[in-house]
Amino acid sequence: MESWKPNPKAQPFVPKRHHHGSLLPHRSHVSQSNRRRMLTRVFQAGLIIVLVVTVGINLTFILNTSHKLQSTQSTSGPPYVPSKDEFANSAGRKPLEKPKVLALDIMSSQSKVSVTVDGATILEDAAPGAHGRGIHVVVLNQATGAVMADRVFDTYSKKEDEALMLFLNMVTPGRILIFTIKDEGSFSLTHRARDYLVAAGSTKVKGLEYRDTWAMVTYKGDGKALAEDHNHSDNFQEWAEAVLLKVDVPLKEKEERGCDWPDDEVNKRRRSFCDKVEGYGSVCSCTDPAPITFQPDTISNNKVSDIPVAVIASNRPHYLYRMLRSLLSADGANPNLITVFIDGYFEEPLEVTKLYGLRGVQHTPLGIKNARVCQHYKSSLTATFNLHPNAKYMIIIEEDMDISPDFFDYFSQTLPLLEEDESLYCVSAWNDQGYDDSSKDPSLLYRIETMPGLGWLLKKKLYKEELESKWPTPEKLWDWDMWMRMPGQRKDRECIIPDVSRTFHFGSVGLNMNPYFQESYFSRHKMNTQAKVKLKAIDKMKKDEYEKLLHDIIQRATVLDHSVDPCNESFIPDVKADVTHVLYIKMDHASDFSTWKGIAKCLKLWDLDIRGFHKSTWRLFQKGNPFIVVGTPAAPYSKYKPAEVVPLYIPPPTTAPKKV
Repeated sequence: MESWKPNPKAQPFVPKRHHHGSLLPHRSHVSQSNRRRMLTRVFQAGLIIVLVVTVGINLTFILNTSHKLQSTQSTSGPPYVPSKDEFANSAGRKPLEKPKVLALDIMSSQSKVSVTVDGATILEDAAPGAHGRGIHVVVLNQATGAVMADRVFDTYSKKEDEALMLFLNMVTPGRILIFTIKDEGSFSLTHRARDYLVAAGSTKVKGLEYRDTWAMVTYKGDGKALAEDHNHSDNFQEWAEAVLLKVDVPLKEKEERGCDWPDDEVNKRRRSFCDKVEGYGSVCSCTDPAPITFQPDTISNNKVSDIPVAVIASNRPHYLYRMLRSLLSADGANPNLITVFIDGYFEEPLEVTKLYGLRGVQHTPLGIKNARVCQHYKSSLTATFNLHPNAKYMIIIEEDMDISPDFFDYFSQTLPLLEEDESLYCVSAWNDQGYDDSSKDPSLLYRIETMPGLGWLLKKKLYKEELESKWPTPEKLWDWDMWMRMPGQRKDRECIIPDVSRTFHFGSVGLNMNPYFQESYFSRHKMNTQAKVKLKAIDKMKKDEYEKLLHDIIQRATVLDHSVDPCNESFIPDVKADVTHVLYIKMDHASDFSTWKGIAKCLKLWDLDIRGFHKSTWRLFQKGNPFIVVGTPAAPYSKYKPAEVVPLYIPPPTTAPKKV
């Protein structure tokens, strides 16, 4: 003990005190410690046993496999390959298998349609009123069940059945087609369309009547329905009971596309598009695919070569596809300056945009109905000038418009007017009164007091310094174009328009549009189809020069016989010479449009509101000759009316007294 020396690095021992205050370990703590050690050893032994068993199973599997392989190789047959089940069982789990059928639940009723696939809702429309009325069509991939298209055709209205057949023609054979009706889908469903659906597999569509419900599932091209149901309405005042169709649809083996398209960037876009969406026909053709790149001619002295183009879009991808094709084909088109602005996070319009190699921007919807469209416009205009900060102008076009070959050339020639004349508000490619029989000369321009839209040129200074800050807020259910026509925005400025429009409105479905409205007011519009049209008398479109021009034209015009009924075919003489006719109508002040409305109805012009005038005067064509209507005494050109001529007056229609 005398030789022992303490270790200076040793930690001092401090005994743990137990709750009894004793320095000795308590009996219960000793027993607990022993139990813990025992459990730990048991657990470790169990792990070793599991490990040994696992290794044994794997060794047994390997030896068996080797034995089978050797015995198989000793014969003349092919070498043994373990099955998926054997591999799965060796790992203790089953292989994941794709479902071999799709469980579909389909509803057709007055107020709601829906389609669910394996319990997941892929279509549901329960909006009130006529929204979603007609035949809904959903297209599924026959191998994966993925949704490839979703369309609705208002076959209560005329010509929508033609759109339905066109769409179905463009769907690839073999796809799964689902049909269901909301509200009413038979009223304008022609015999031709019914025969088409019979050929598609329907046995009940021939008997589809007013307010019936109907649903069908088939493969495109098979000619036989997988399932179909139909309920009759008891009378015209009531709808039929809802159809609730349930069917298991077998999936088919996936087939490789096999299209031998060149392996380039363009066809990579094409493949990506065709694998995701349906209903675009020849764009996905293996033998003769529709072009998705274009080589339009250049424009000489192009003044819009650096002007961005904003395409205002929503969830109407087929409209967008058609519109972009014509826009990119127009002379002077530059894809790098075109941006598609989509109102909402819709996948298919964005896929169409990518197909053409364009930039697409999706906006979060703000507001409802007209307010939503109004906010989408503002977001798109602001974003365009942000994307192109050096741009002094922009061109705005909507997704449901066809574009003339000289669309950009037209704006290139008229841009100097907007630069030089402060009395101008915009340049538009659209003439509200430019119908087949009321417009003729694609080189002719007019000045008007209303803002047409439908393809127009906007000055950045006007938007940034005046319009943007006071644009209607989301709670105001205003139309953006109506707001822009208001005196507070227009400030007596005018717009330049062509006699023959450079755009054509083809969309029949939209917030403020239906097939009847499209047929009545837009289908007869004329659009220029010529390229490289040289506009005439551009300098005379400036404010003072235009006044001189009008005074000269009206002063020399031939006055019509004011005693003839303007609705009579003989009202406008049949003359071959280039004679300008003038008609003086009663118009006591600038807002007295009673007679003009009657004239517009007779001549089948735009008569829903008052558009296309300059100082109470309208310019158009009738029977191939220039025709001018002068409001008297409101227009300054009234002084050219002969004294013996009494201005034509058409009283407003009388409303029948209400029955008490």
